[in-house]
Amino acid sequence: MTDTTPTPREQLARQLAEAVAEALRADLATRERALLVLSGGSTPVPFFQALAPMDLPWARIEVTLADERWVTEDADDSNARLVREHLLQGPAAEATFVPLTSAAETPEQGVEEVAARLAGLAWPASAVVLGMGGDGHTASLFPDSQELALALTTEEPLVAVRTPSQPQARITLSAERLHRARRHFLHITGSDKRDVLARALSGDDVRELPIRAFLACPAAIYWAP
Repeated sequence: MTDTTPTPREQLARQLAEAVAEALRADLATRERALLVLSGGSTPVPFFQALAPMDLPWARIEVTLADERWVTEDADDSNARLVREHLLQGPAAEATFVPLTSAAETPEQGVEEVAARLAGLAWPASAVVLGMGGDGHTASLFPDSQELALALTTEEPLVAVRTPSQPQARITLSAERLHRARRHFLHITGSDKRDVLARALSGDDVRELPIRAFLACPAAIYWAP
């Protein structure tokens, strides 16, 4: 007999999907459109899969990303590809997805075009779902990025990012634009991420652990082993 009991991470993904769906429903009761900002990586895949079949007016929902590698949308490590394959399926295929890349060769060259594309979305976002790396980064706000100070302080919506620890150039929503969201969710798994979060909660140096910029938003923390 096959064991169909959901794992703790699957249970967490379902709980997060229900919370995000409720946030979207609440805003759509008073607004024509609602915006959802998502993060990439492997952690959110079960969450995307749990959210995709939810009973929502998807045609009125806009989806974009907190950050993206400057790669083509069909690249294996493209966050846009991840969203298209795991979220924009079934009912959720009716959502409007706005990626963060363009045909420009570099994010520095493409940032203006992408910012213009984002300007027409339903800001402030109804929800931002953030992840966190083992170095305390979130979105593409990396501790070793030369653009970190700019991304933390600018009022511009987007920042092109170069980070020594990462192989690709990136583009990220600024901290200011992420802060504007009506609700913030932090989705992490594993004991290592729990330990990093504990460190982040015990200090206030945002440049050491950039996730600290969002822990006082407040953020609803979703964690599983």
